[in-house]
Amino acid sequence: MQEEINKCIEILSKGGLILYPTDTVWGIGCDATNEEAVAKIYALKKRANTKTMICLVANDFMLEKHVSAVPEVAYDIIDLATKPTTIVYDAPKGVAKNLVAEDNTLAIRIASDKFCQYLINKFKKPIVSTSANIAGEPTPQTFKEISGAILKGVDYVVNLHQDKNSETPSSIIKLGNDGVVKIIRE
Repeated sequence: MQEEINKCIEILSKGGLILYPTDTVWGIGCDATNEEAVAKIYALKKRANTKTMICLVANDFMLEKHVSAVPEVAYDIIDLATKPTTIVYDAPKGVAKNLVAEDNTLAIRIASDKFCQYLINKFKKPIVSTSANIAGEPTPQTFKEISGAILKGVDYVVNLHQDKNSETPSSIIKLGNDGVVKIIRE
């Protein structure tokens, strides 16, 4: 696993794209602080850059570093969640501008997968996580279902867990700093 992490960090540091197993589905990832790298993902997925993507962090500390004010209820949701849960936060900071939605929000999940945690911890920056499919196509449930266009479009494919079936995408909850909680995807 260490070799895979080192290779990913090498690619991410150069603004490249990785295809990697996450705590949910296979994801396309890049340095979430690098605007050019984020633009490469939009181009690869043929996705309008008005459709936002999820950002993975390793822990509460990294979350707090990239959100102006984490609502107290977020910690309860994270602790009580029974499956990977992404939370949409107001006023993100320190990430690529083209990752932030028009309403100044960003979807962030604390990774629960060991590989993702180790990778993000060692990289010391959040990583983009978006499903490994072209916009409008179904999300692949297995590595074998990932299209050739995606496989050819990334700079590195992680050689771990390629035989594992993917879980379902994460739940998504929007937390406004005004106290409003809205479930976007269960």
